[in-house]
Amino acid sequence: MRVAFRTDASLQIGTGHVMRCLTLADALRGQGAECQFVCREHEGHLMDQIRSRGYEAYALSKPDANSLSESDLAHASWLGVDWKTDAAQTLQVLGIEELDWIIVDHYALDHRWESALRSSCKRIMAIDDLADRQHNCDLLLDQNYGSSVERYAGLVPADCMQLHGSEFALLKPVYAHCRAEQNVRSGKIERVLIYFGGGADPMNLTGMALSVFQAPELLKIDLDIIVGLGYRHKAELEAAAASRGRTHIHTQLPDLSELMTRADLAIGAGGATTWERCCLGLPTILVVCALNQEAIGEAMRLSGAASVLHPSDNLTDYIRDITIELSTDTEKYFKMSNKAMLINDGLGLTRVYKEIITMSERTANG
Repeated sequence: MRVAFRTDASLQIGTGHVMRCLTLADALRGQGAECQFVCREHEGHLMDQIRSRGYEAYALSKPDANSLSESDLAHASWLGVDWKTDAAQTLQVLGIEELDWIIVDHYALDHRWESALRSSCKRIMAIDDLADRQHNCDLLLDQNYGSSVERYAGLVPADCMQLHGSEFALLKPVYAHCRAEQNVRSGKIERVLIYFGGGADPMNLTGMALSVFQAPELLKIDLDIIVGLGYRHKAELEAAAASRGRTHIHTQLPDLSELMTRADLAIGAGGATTWERCCLGLPTILVVCALNQEAIGEAMRLSGAASVLHPSDNLTDYIRDITIELSTDTEKYFKMSNKAMLINDGLGLTRVYKEIITMSERTANG
């Protein structure tokens, strides 16, 4: 089975789309598939990392603002060119040999791009979170908690197979393993994990979160802080960490499972790591950092699996108060942890790749 992924990472987009595609590619490769990636050379692309994992990564030309055309897609600018140019360039690098699957994970691509790529593959899979555009795909994955077939009514073909909900979240197998092996949490908050995604963190929410723990009543808490390569405040962060003490800064980790297992509380964005935290029952203060995280934040708030904030809130006061509340109210702490674990069991990756293989076998058998 030959599979091509079309996805991007950048300082604006972040790293989540590429990382979940890599997780799926690893699983498919384990089942004998040959996988390759097509990515544009945005600032902050991850093609070196993709290649280091043993995949061929075709580089599309750097973004060209002059080639952007008007589009009704909210995230059209994330592509760096117009969709027709992207489709033509993708077809060119993929060559003439027919693929079994093209898997597209990109908010700036829709049914028009997918239709243009139809001739080069047997099936198309779209990974989406937004339900804000039409798709011409055979398989749709929306791994967000609370997603449903109704959300995509009129947006996908009638015969499209749809996988919805966090039970299909593309987590590395290590998370299910850690979930099975981890000890029961103590209920004490002695170590906090701070991570606002692998992008640039333009609002410097990382630095803000660290400042909260300068409060005298929180100085005995150990901190693990992860920042991406595009984070532009690292020197200031390191100085503040050194001044505070008990603060460890990490970059380029293969995954966050070890730090999440050790942590008693997480503070971070509402991206893909939401499902990793849920899998391990890690109580979380979730800050909605982008429009595409609004639905995730609301679902987590309603479930009771996280305390949800927005940048417009008085974040420093709220984070301090919630941390203190959870450290003194063990009943609330364990309730949040248990509700989080109900949302994700870490086995979504297996469910997704088995569906891909099953659909391929149906095609092969006519």
